Amino acid sequence: MTIICISDTHNNHKKLEIPAGDILIHAGDLTEAGTKRELESFFKWFSEQPHQHKICIAGNHDFYLESCSLTERNKLIPKNVHYLHDKSVKIMDLNFWGSPHTPVLDRWAFGKDVLSLEKHWDKIPKETDVVITHTPPYDILDESHQQNALGCAILRKRIASIQPRFHIFGHMHNNYGIVKFAETTFVNATSFNDSYSLINNPIKLTL
Repeated sequence: MTIICISDTHNNHKKLEIPAGDILIHAGDLTEAGTKRELESFFKWFSEQPHQHKICIAGNHDFYLESCSLTERNKLIPKNVHYLHDKSVKIMDLNFWGSPHTPVLDRWAFGKDVLSLEKHWDKIPKETDVVITHTPPYDILDESHQQNALGCAILRKRIASIQPRFHIFGHMHNNYGIVKFAETTFVNATSFNDSYSLINNPIKLTL
């Protein structure tokens, strides 16, 4: 099985060269301004990709997905796309769980304070094989320009507890890559670097 990972495409999804694979995952920031029109463009493109299974979550730029009703969201998202908002899907005997939330960011979408996040990450089922979040866990592929770790410490603790096979995320544009700790492989699949140049290739995971 091959999983292709991308994130933080910010309306530039059509410029990517997406490798073949079984599952295509986008870890949030599908758009730049988060408008309905931008999301319609993204989902049309995403749904047309040849991968048998397609999974995505929202990111802090994807405002319309935060504000729209469930009915509006269901109309927007194609039937062949798994949009995960604090929920799971089982594909090819793997359990995927996804969430858009990040530690509070003023004026951005899907922000939560520390107390809310502590309750929130407890929702990740223990049997999850692949966790998909927009935020990184604390001190793993999450450095700012000032070399400060900006990921979520509570999320890292939960990941250490359940030990999924993979944790896929984005958000921090200058931290593209893969590292492994204990039983979990961590993937920052951001497509942009911190200068907003689309230089990072999709990451391929083979199981």
